[in-house]
Amino acid sequence: MSKSSAGLGFGRRAGTVTVIEQQVHRSSARNARMAFIITALIVGILAMTVASDHMHPILAALLAAPIAFVAGLLVWTLVRIWPVLRLLWWWTPEIGAGMALVYGWIALANATPAVVTLAVMAPLVGIPAAVPALRRWITAIAWCFIVRHRLRVCFSQFIIANKSGSLPLILWARPTPVGERVWVYLRPGLSLSRLQSRLDEIAVTCHASSVLVELASKNKKAAYLRFDIKRREVLTATVSSPLTGLVNTDDIPAPDTKPVDVPTALDLPDVPAEPTPAPATAGKPAPGSNGKKPAKTAPATDVADFDPWD
Repeated sequence: MSKSSAGLGFGRRAGTVTVIEQQVHRSSARNARMAFIITALIVGILAMTVASDHMHPILAALLAAPIAFVAGLLVWTLVRIWPVLRLLWWWTPEIGAGMALVYGWIALANATPAVVTLAVMAPLVGIPAAVPALRRWITAIAWCFIVRHRLRVCFSQFIIANKSGSLPLILWARPTPVGERVWVYLRPGLSLSRLQSRLDEIAVTCHASSVLVELASKNKKAAYLRFDIKRREVLTATVSSPLTGLVNTDDIPAPDTKPVDVPTALDLPDVPAEPTPAPATAGKPAPGSNGKKPAKTAPATDVADFDPWD
């Protein structure tokens, strides 16, 4: 659903503002027609069956026809306006905050003088701006609103959901010490592994340093995911510990800082020679032997005096 205009002001042409994509618009119209037909048939048959027990079948059919039409019309309306309801769901926090701010200011201005109104509004605006803790908290809440829309941009621009163009349902978000955590319910056509392959692009769109996506719970369905948007690193910050004040420095011994002569050069005569091993003593096996007595050798025989026929 889009709206365009031409010839506005000095011959300029206004661009097209798309509220609901044409693909989603056609898909919702087709689904609404099918829902109307199916609901009207089922409700009409049930109503005619129940009414035929108490009246003539023709009268039962005449009574069931308007009931079926009304039921089908309600379902058709719900399916037809579902894209609008989903759009309102995306902007519910912003719409609620804007209405509260406007109507709160109007009610305060009508009930009090201008001086009192300014005296009340000055602390409401000045204190959060002056106190760093409140300012950081408001900034974190604002990023939760922003990141929901940035994730919707990811799904609509470069993550193709399905043929009908329906986007995942982005539920809610809350701040974390490193960024934001967002819960998303996927539509058919997406999976966890497919999203994990596009984490770098999602981080760029969300203006974050990195993005992690995983199942929201082990007991939940595969379509229920959790996005962890990381914007800063908290583990590298300097943390002051009170334990250092409990250490008594008087009980710590002073280190030995006496100077030591370090040799700058060595000569071979200055290097002590390694001691030579002592010779084996009597009754003890020589080093390297197996601790047994040597075998007796036969007396030598002269080959010339040997007679084989003797």
